[in-house]
Amino acid sequence: MLHRTTAAKRAQTHSETDDALYYEYTSSANPIGAKLIPRVPFRTFSPSLYADGATRVVALDLSAELACQGPATGPGLCAHFVRIDTGDEIRLEPNATSQVFYVITGSGRVSQGEVDFPFGQGDFFTLPGGTAAALAANAMATLYYVNDAPLMDYLGVTGVKPRFSPTLYPAARAQAELRKIAADENAGRRNRVSVLLGNVHFPQTRTVTHTMWAMYGIVAAGSQQKAHRHQSIALDFIVDCRPGCYSFVGTELDEHGGIVNPIRVDWEPGMAFVTPPGYWHAHFNESGSDAYLIPIQDAGLQTYLRALDIRFSA
Repeated sequence: MLHRTTAAKRAQTHSETDDALYYEYTSSANPIGAKLIPRVPFRTFSPSLYADGATRVVALDLSAELACQGPATGPGLCAHFVRIDTGDEIRLEPNATSQVFYVITGSGRVSQGEVDFPFGQGDFFTLPGGTAAALAANAMATLYYVNDAPLMDYLGVTGVKPRFSPTLYPAARAQAELRKIAADENAGRRNRVSVLLGNVHFPQTRTVTHTMWAMYGIVAAGSQQKAHRHQSIALDFIVDCRPGCYSFVGTELDEHGGIVNPIRVDWEPGMAFVTPPGYWHAHFNESGSDAYLIPIQDAGLQTYLRALDIRFSA
């Protein structure tokens, strides 16, 4: 009897039709154009965020600008800088399906469940969600780290089932694969000279996890990589460069394939920056040394949805 009374009171205060709304289609089909959903902003993040100080994880948080739950660097991804002082350990347990790491400096060990392996400078590794992980440093370590927790928050999903095993991409192998691609006789005609990290569990998307890809690329001294665009956000990390390296970013191309009225992003080793989805971007190296970058994107998800829409200017 008490249950029926409580249910009746609830029905009196909230009807099953109370939340329903109705919109005219043509005025409501583009919430971004109507500025109901904010566009992804351009933003750079300095290496000073992790250069010194105590062990910590620094989220590159743009959730206020994105009007979404935080922390988030894009609607579906959150990038971080991680610093682990010698002898320290951090524990990570995000509500995420995928975690991608690049070791900027130092060395240590990562453990998740029954898996335990060492990491060192230049290594990439991936961890699935659903199980806590510990990262310990035996020499002060800094890492670039991206997960898809904002996507899970938006979907209202918890209790992740792992889709892949913890996976290590040793620096020596990644660098050897990139050198091989760069030495190919057709490298100079390619829009990007890069190696795309993959996983045996995702042969369709050819991505590092089912939601994300990680690309390790080179922009050779004195070269230009022409513009391309895609619908995935790019969270770019600059591994190494000399002054004179930069990107142009913009929404339109001219008749020669150049970006119209571009925003210029000057590179600095150890920095990160956001390239919004749908924007054309080109890379330039006017220094005397090769430069290296790592874009991490939600392109695994976008590719699976058949929505990546990657295009090249030439």
